[in-house]
Amino acid sequence: MNDTNNRQMPFAHELQKNWLSLTLVAWALIAMCIIWQRWPSIWWLSLSDTDDNMRLMQVRALLGGQGWYDLRQYRLNPPAGFDIHWSRIVDLPIAALILAFKPFVGTVMAEKLACGIAPLLPLSVTMAGLAFTVRRLVSPVAWPLALIFLLLCTATMLMFMPERIDHHGWQLACLSITVAGLADQHQRRGGIVVGLVSAVSLSIGLEMLPYAAGAGAITALRWVWDRGESDRLSVYGLALAGGSAIGYVLFASSANAVLRCDALTPVWLSVMIEAGTLLFVLARINPDGRPIRLALAAAAGIAIITAFALVFPQCVGRPEQVSPELARNWLNNVREAKPIYDHPWRNALPVAALPIIGVIGAMIATWRARRSDRFVPWSAVLLFALLAGGLMLWQVRAGAAAQLLAVPGAVALGWIVFPWCLGHRSMLVRVFGTVASFIIISGVFVGFAVKYIAPDKPSLRTKAVNRAGASCPTIPVLGVLNRLPAQTIFTFVDLGPRLITLTHHSALAGPYHRNGDAILDVQHAFTGSADQFRAIARRHGATLLLTCPNMAESTVYTVRAKQGFYAKLAKGEAPDWLEPVALPAKSPLRLWRIR
Repeated sequence: MNDTNNRQMPFAHELQKNWLSLTLVAWALIAMCIIWQRWPSIWWLSLSDTDDNMRLMQVRALLGGQGWYDLRQYRLNPPAGFDIHWSRIVDLPIAALILAFKPFVGTVMAEKLACGIAPLLPLSVTMAGLAFTVRRLVSPVAWPLALIFLLLCTATMLMFMPERIDHHGWQLACLSITVAGLADQHQRRGGIVVGLVSAVSLSIGLEMLPYAAGAGAITALRWVWDRGESDRLSVYGLALAGGSAIGYVLFASSANAVLRCDALTPVWLSVMIEAGTLLFVLARINPDGRPIRLALAAAAGIAIITAFALVFPQCVGRPEQVSPELARNWLNNVREAKPIYDHPWRNALPVAALPIIGVIGAMIATWRARRSDRFVPWSAVLLFALLAGGLMLWQVRAGAAAQLLAVPGAVALGWIVFPWCLGHRSMLVRVFGTVASFIIISGVFVGFAVKYIAPDKPSLRTKAVNRAGASCPTIPVLGVLNRLPAQTIFTFVDLGPRLITLTHHSALAGPYHRNGDAILDVQHAFTGSADQFRAIARRHGATLLLTCPNMAESTVYTVRAKQGFYAKLAKGEAPDWLEPVALPAKSPLRLWRIR
């Protein structure tokens, strides 16, 4: 036994001492495996999401000389362009990778490599944040289990896969570091980290605003509970206010200088500065009585909310500020913006399984830590996990964050169950019990059950839609259009970003809410009469019409307007002013010249 302990102690010591370097080594190995596995997607630049295509176009524009603060995409709805509400933060690593690879492999291959590698960079930050949190709250040697559980978070890991170059991966990385900052026992360091990372996340986009607000509330509640937490609260307030101001000055686009509600504009900048300043003042006052501190914190929260509602009443509703028609016809139907209970159970359960387990684990860990210095940080993790679970009842897109935030609680639960199984006298319990408990605690059992017990049997219609969605937006299919002179092509909203990414043509619209008029023009054109289509196309200067039969968006038009322009076109009833343009025999596309 002593020899075994002597052999194990150096290994445990290495896990404790070199956890960060070992985490980065693990990330490098995982990244290489993912790149090898996903190489076909990298080679074919399979940017399957419209936002990923638009992100690449944004980087191309930056490298092509477009202004730092000009984020309009001028090849959508030319010549005015499409206003994109993002920032340049996520563009930077992609642009840096392109510039690094370009001298060796050329522009085309450099873009492919950059789009394959860039999403894996925030994965390293996410892994380090989770490792730190688990080391602090569970055990100094428990962090490898956190990395394993993270790899099994299907919704979370999708955000780090090659070609997923949109901003969600970086925002999840910020969330991981936020939790690590809340778990940090060093007050000043923890407060600065949480404040700055919240500011970075908000500068990228407002998707994580509820978590930033939650982090601020938790930091304030820690001070309410313990007057000695004043240093954490004061530096957090300064970091949040100062970091948001710096983020706005450096990265807010020219279009975000107005009072919009969907990005870090003067609206949310003023809120962050007000919140940070008030929290700093509270920490400096730092009264003795807990009821007094609670009353002051509540008053600060009410003041922030009241000022927001009075000064920016237009932002009390939906931040997108779209018209009722656009909300009804488009935004309300976006799948990721629907509650998790509105999704098929076979899709919802695998996403929700680990968050439920993580909440259970965090509850148990919080109870067990009630008399130690881990009680407050565990309470913070539990509150964050509950917040993420609640947000899934609002929008399923919160599933990736919910799975990420469930990892510490799942590790804590596993750290209780696994040693018990491994130390049991029965070999069956040691072997099968450990395996079974791992499958259950990691949540993968739900995926197995859905896949093998109740396999999905898509209908012929669904298969046709999936086939069209997979074949039409590819390089071999769309690349043929480059044989034609560059011009504006009238096509589906969801196909527009991919079209301008793979060809030299322009398109009318993409699924971006600030450009609701153009989106509605496309919808009206396809669901209205042939004459209405022709008038809208002429107004936008479109000279070609491109469709992908059975693409998901096309089914919407055929259902909504059975006698509309697109429904008749799908039946072969094309007006005489549409001239067919020949494409390869097996092309899934249909192309006409608008005369």
